[in-house]
Amino acid sequence: MLYEESKKASVKKAETDYYAEKLADSKRKKEENPKRKKVITPEEMPWEDSPQGTIKHLYNEKMDAHVEAVDAYMQFIPPGSRSGKHRHMSEEFIFVLEGAGYDLHWDVDYEIDDKYYWKAEETPSRWEWEQGDSIYIPPNTVHQHFNADSKKPVRFISSTSRMIRYIGFDDLEQIENAPEYKGNKGAK
Repeated sequence: MLYEESKKASVKKAETDYYAEKLADSKRKKEENPKRKKVITPEEMPWEDSPQGTIKHLYNEKMDAHVEAVDAYMQFIPPGSRSGKHRHMSEEFIFVLEGAGYDLHWDVDYEIDDKYYWKAEETPSRWEWEQGDSIYIPPNTVHQHFNADSKKPVRFISSTSRMIRYIGFDDLEQIENAPEYKGNKGAK
């Protein structure tokens, strides 16, 4: 039996250059990364009307920046409004630059077996915040941000790690769009 497995393991039918390609890619990155931007000016930070709301990308993997592991954006929430409601596997860190409001967080029960399954709790927890506060959103938590002020906008910086995607758990789901989102009115 062992002899049969040994014979199967030594059969050469298909060949590739995967390892050589990986070496070449590593060399290319070592040469290109020092040339990539380490300072990004405000004019180079793109705006987006997203299902999450109005955001300005500070660092994003699609930008030519020497940032390998983190994505960050600045989000604006108009007076009395809210962000989109969503869930992602990566934990999130937020720093409130201006304004006051609250978050709703729905903890999630999940199971990873042959199929991935998750279910959010019915009742969310409420977290009040204001200018200067930091907000932590645990992995896989359904969440939404609310501007509690009817006259002033909220502005915060949000940061998530790309690492979760690199290990195969990049699960992002938009549950409800921000009210101001123009890209796909009426869609959830």
